[in-house]
Amino acid sequence: MPAGVPVSTPRRSSATPPRAQPTADQEFPLMAHEDILDELDRRRAAACAMGGEEKLARRRERGTLNAEERLDALIDEGSFYETGFLGRSSFSAQAAGKSPRDGKITGFGTIDGRDVGVVVNDFTTMGASTGATNSKKIGYIRKTCTEKGMPFVHVGESTGARLPDAMGSRGMGQMLGNDTTQFRRMRESPWAAAALDTSFGSSAWLCCCADFAVMKKGSIMSVSSPRLVSMAIGEKVELEELGGWRIHAEQTGLIDQFVDTDEEAMAALRRFLSYMPGHNGELPPTAPVAEGSGDDQERILDILPETRNRVYNMKKIIDVIFDVGSVFEFKPRFGKSAVVALARLEGKVVGVVANNPQVGGGALSAEACRKIIDFTVLCDSFNIPIVRLMDTPGFVVGTDAERRGAPGHIMNFMNATCLTTVPQVTVICRKAYGRAYVAMGGGAHNDSMIAWPMAEVSFMDPVFATSIVHNRTPGDEGFEDALIEIQKDLEIWDMATIFSAHDVIKPQETRSSLIRILDIHQRRRSGGIGDHLMRSWPTSY
Repeated sequence: MPAGVPVSTPRRSSATPPRAQPTADQEFPLMAHEDILDELDRRRAAACAMGGEEKLARRRERGTLNAEERLDALIDEGSFYETGFLGRSSFSAQAAGKSPRDGKITGFGTIDGRDVGVVVNDFTTMGASTGATNSKKIGYIRKTCTEKGMPFVHVGESTGARLPDAMGSRGMGQMLGNDTTQFRRMRESPWAAAALDTSFGSSAWLCCCADFAVMKKGSIMSVSSPRLVSMAIGEKVELEELGGWRIHAEQTGLIDQFVDTDEEAMAALRRFLSYMPGHNGELPPTAPVAEGSGDDQERILDILPETRNRVYNMKKIIDVIFDVGSVFEFKPRFGKSAVVALARLEGKVVGVVANNPQVGGGALSAEACRKIIDFTVLCDSFNIPIVRLMDTPGFVVGTDAERRGAPGHIMNFMNATCLTTVPQVTVICRKAYGRAYVAMGGGAHNDSMIAWPMAEVSFMDPVFATSIVHNRTPGDEGFEDALIEIQKDLEIWDMATIFSAHDVIKPQETRSSLIRILDIHQRRRSGGIGDHLMRSWPTSY
């Protein structure tokens, strides 16, 4: 209900004298002011009731927030301005009577004082199914966000298209295909979405269109319900195998973060937007530098092994370099040999793209490529500088990789790297081999490339190169001597000598170097705004 609008009671009594009959030169309204305002109050009260106390009580019993409670957790207190408050189903009078707000709360509010457009599904009203009226409500919010330059947030929990409304040619003609911008993403402003509990149809579509999507564990996100899918394929389908959170975390990569509660989902949406500009024509917001940021950079040397073949967790190094508590990771269980995260560096938003040697030695799988591409597109579309931390032996090869379309993903990766227009700095931490070196921002694919002294750069791993060049394998006589000879050419000094690496720094100097380099390479002529060459890149593929 619109903020500050109380539900009033009738102000007329039964003793009110009859009104005088109008004369020919007088005009009176069909209803008295008091009567029509009372009618408005009645309709508002009905809209506030959502699906009724019984359904709302069942949600409370199982610890699930209702739509208004989710809205309260998402936006700043007292900031909501609702539109479409009196919207109802247009299918029939009977449907209208049981569809307050047509199952979707839509309007505008603020998050951390900045305007956002919001859609929150009310599952207690007809399962928040998609109807003609609520489609218009959502379209209005989305259109306003795009045109006026503010983020769009969708909190999904729905059963899909409303039946029988969508059946037949009349239903299809009224409900589908009438908005050519419904699923067009040009990334004019950020989109964020949540998949909560039962998320079919539009709740799934908008997560797949979003720049950031969060899912509550125990929820299901899929095209259709298990019941419909079971009928279609003639066998029973379980919720988890159809679209449970583990499938999206580990196999599809369609969801960026996973949480345990509704409150945590709303907090994740808020936090994501804290890194984002309101639209692609402005810079992301800065924040105060967290206490302790930059302290004890020597810890990097404790994390980084001295032996080249020992693995380590790159996430621990990221936590040291960037502002305390600012690292906001995407897709942590998908393509795990790569790490992508929003973070802050001296209070300014940056995107972090890194290899993680702890998983597969940091070799880039098809899934890791997809994850990096998605994140690169996000950063470039919203004017977020990119810092790459490179330690990779190359791309994953083999029959399985080829079946997963590795060559296509590698070329998409290369294309995204070449199309990036925001400031970008590459740090070669240790291994940088083959085409992966280029895809990760090596050579001229950056504004600045720096390296640690332990960096090694070559076309392939020296063990493989020794086997190919000298026809010797580990254990053969002369292999170790041949390997030592090959390794002489890997060291970073030759690259620094010919100025292919712009500088060689100590690992503990990385934070201060990045701060200064990004200051130098900011886009002054455009006010920091990039060219957005990837603004129409698919959000899911």
